[in-house]
Amino acid sequence: MINFNGTILAEEANILTQNRGFLYGDAVFETVKIRKGVILFLEDHYFRLMASMRVVRMEIPMNFTMEYFEEQLLLVVKANNISEAARVRITVYRNDGGYYLPKKNTVSFLVHGTALEVNEYLFDTNVYEVDLFKDFYITKQLLSSIKSTNRLLNTAASIYASENGLDNCLLLNDSKNVVEAIQGNVFMVLGTKLITPPVSEGCLNGVMRKQILALAKKIENLEVVEAVISPFDLQKADELFITNVIKGVQPITKYRKKSFQTKVSCQLVELLNEQIAL
Repeated sequence: MINFNGTILAEEANILTQNRGFLYGDAVFETVKIRKGVILFLEDHYFRLMASMRVVRMEIPMNFTMEYFEEQLLLVVKANNISEAARVRITVYRNDGGYYLPKKNTVSFLVHGTALEVNEYLFDTNVYEVDLFKDFYITKQLLSSIKSTNRLLNTAASIYASENGLDNCLLLNDSKNVVEAIQGNVFMVLGTKLITPPVSEGCLNGVMRKQILALAKKIENLEVVEAVISPFDLQKADELFITNVIKGVQPITKYRKKSFQTKVSCQLVELLNEQIAL
């Protein structure tokens, strides 16, 4: 028997009592954007999920091919009639059993999705203010670069942003350098350079990050660089923006007393929409 919210129930009545994703954060996930029945950047999402599973020593089922991955995600959007524009998440968790040491490394998965209002990437012209989150720090290690369900730091930072009237926070690593935003990678334009932290600094190896690095090389007179960004660099920047696969590119317009232009982020949104329309 278990106590669930003050009520004694049979243990079998609550599926979370043995779920390793719930008990230990023993799970990894991918969030994809679906446009007109097509998973954007399918290959990148699939291989990142496979890499994440290998990093945490999960057993990858023989049938878990890219075609199977695609099929399972599309089943959900078709069942919910949201194929035109959807956000879909797949969470892969190690099966029940054991404590810190699992009894087995086999996995199960859960897919769920929600409708999006539009299927293209929009350029946001609203004021978007950020500040640093300094309560906790990201460590410079391989686990920081994958999408695991251990997201307490991001949750705490989201609450901090809400309490302080911010739209987002920039997260720091244990060297006190800027790594990423709460839900995306961060880019900085400084003169003729577009700079983003390398994955070795502890940032997520973002799917949209990869797309932006490639697309930015098409912009004339813009040098694309992966380099450390310190908090002091933010005050010198001409432009800051955040990237993730659902939003695309989110311009930052204000950091403390500094305001930023949005020229490069606007160009990148245009290039991104051209790419997904092909």
